[in-house]
Amino acid sequence: MNLTKIGWGLRALLYKLRFKVIIMPSYIGKPIYINRGKNISCGKRVRIYPGLRAEVVNDNSSISIGNNVSIGQNFHVVSYNDDLKISDNVVIAGNVLITNCDHDYKGVHESVLENHLIYKRTAVGNGCFIGNNSVILAGTILGERCIVGANSVVKGVFPSRCVIAGAPAKIIKRF
Repeated sequence: MNLTKIGWGLRALLYKLRFKVIIMPSYIGKPIYINRGKNISCGKRVRIYPGLRAEVVNDNSSISIGNNVSIGQNFHVVSYNDDLKISDNVVIAGNVLITNCDHDYKGVHESVLENHLIYKRTAVGNGCFIGNNSVILAGTILGERCIVGANSVVKGVFPSRCVIAGAPAKIIKRF
């Protein structure tokens, strides 16, 4: 193990004070931005590369990351009004966004920022792979072992063991 990863492991130990749970061994690269860290849980062997942005919008929200999860650089995750769950054995490549909220867009004469947030259940199943630059939108449920192709924009419910790609994403192969 190189010195950088040892430093990341020590950083994870320090973040145990700010997160609800971090089970060691895990490691976290810097820089990171988190709010409401006490609502974020990380299982054992979670590897988070530099550039994490974890936003828990309110006290009713949480982010749960399972065991043996690898998260690439510049990962952005947003949770609002419930638990956003990333299951065990998931690989998330770089520059990915996962969210369980959206704006309702009912006030068409108002700024998007003045519209209310709405929650839609979002979860990533066990053993999924999410490719570079993908966006997992509110209301997306990925079954077990789904593969999301790079640069995909995903919304909807997808069964286990399928390949999803495109913008908007659709199933291109089933196993």
